[in-house]
Amino acid sequence: MRSDGKAEQMARAAEAGDAGVVVRLLGEGVPVDTHGGGRTALDLSVRHGHGALVRLLLEAGADPEQQVGEYGELTPLTQAAMHSRTEIARDLLDAGAHPDTRCRIGFPLLAAATPAPGCPEIVDLLLDRGADISLRLRDLTTLEWAVWFGPVDMVRQLLRRGADPSAKALDLANERLRRHPDARQDCERVIETLRAAGGPGGATR
Repeated sequence: MRSDGKAEQMARAAEAGDAGVVVRLLGEGVPVDTHGGGRTALDLSVRHGHGALVRLLLEAGADPEQQVGEYGELTPLTQAAMHSRTEIARDLLDAGAHPDTRCRIGFPLLAAATPAPGCPEIVDLLLDRGADISLRLRDLTTLEWAVWFGPVDMVRQLLRRGADPSAKALDLANERLRRHPDARQDCERVIETLRAAGGPGGATR
């Protein structure tokens, strides 16, 4: 890692989306994944939605699986999913990012599906690229997390894509209803959707 003046310049340019400065610094020999102020150019470009700069950095050899975020708690793909940056997520996948790579906060599919309303386009993109819909965080699947956060549209999407309408998902929906009576209508729709998809007490899939 570098923390000299050029590394700082690279970070500032990436945050601002200034491709000209980034190209100049790369031409002067600054490593593409150098750290300036603890952040890389790819990290900051993804965070701020500079898609063209993300592509430039990936073409220059930036690691699409590097640790990013203020505390190294993310991957670029999870960060893109969190901020609903569909085209950047696609570029990262094209560059070799794995759809299931974990980080401290979870994994890309979970970040795309929660909290509400999530990003349906990235959910489909990740599943189309092989993301595991049964992957768990703290022993909960993405569907089960989505049930807790709502709304019903994301639950329906995950069920359409093959998620298991588990007993735990139904328990979570009922628990959410108990804790948040103000969200009764949403919770009841989620419960009905789980049962209709073959969950406990519902139709057979």
